[in-house]
Amino acid sequence: MLRGINKQAIFLDDEDNEKFLQILEECKALSEFELYGYCLMGNHVHLLLKECKESLELVLKRIGTRYVYWYNKKYVRIGHLFQDRYKSEVVESDPYFSVALRYIHQNPKKARLCKSIGDYKWSSYKNYFDKSGIIDTSLALDLIGKSNFEKFMNEAKDDICLDDNAQEKRLSDEELSAIIEDKLKIKAIMIQNEPKKARNDLLRDALGIDGVSTRQLSRVTGISANIIWAL
Repeated sequence: MLRGINKQAIFLDDEDNEKFLQILEECKALSEFELYGYCLMGNHVHLLLKECKESLELVLKRIGTRYVYWYNKKYVRIGHLFQDRYKSEVVESDPYFSVALRYIHQNPKKARLCKSIGDYKWSSYKNYFDKSGIIDTSLALDLIGKSNFEKFMNEAKDDICLDDNAQEKRLSDEELSAIIEDKLKIKAIMIQNEPKKARNDLLRDALGIDGVSTRQLSRVTGISANIIWAL
């Protein structure tokens, strides 16, 4: 999993998602890794892959470097985009491979970005049916079974893979406002009245609070999510 620094968004529009997938395809050809699943989720990316020619560290560095260069040029920004260290774990059994793939495909639904996992545009789920894209489908279809794949992927399960935000505390708007007032000594809604530098410093501090999201911070402060994303 690759996550935006301070949980900031790394995909702001369709072009960003398309560019990341293009880079993923280019790097797959260069690094010769096998790719079984992906999901692009606004401020983070899930990948299920097998390193072959190059190490996982080199593969993700290659992907990240290319995307950050393009993203910074597009949005006229400098500096890091991803957290310094990606999160990863080794998939050591066939059953866990299947669970990990289901977890990745169900991420958008659990985040309430879609009603059905098949409706989400930026995951590899549909690739397993139309055989398009850059996914290596044969392993998962052999393990799960072609006839059972759709049912298995859509089963309502509380799968948890990695230590990601599925395990993080989810704050209500009221809780977040109270924490901001306690820690930052200012009411959330008053941050927008601060001078630009002070406002941005306060927003960055608020983004470091466990469980906060960019959209939620936008709601409680009244500040555009685009401003927060650009920090």
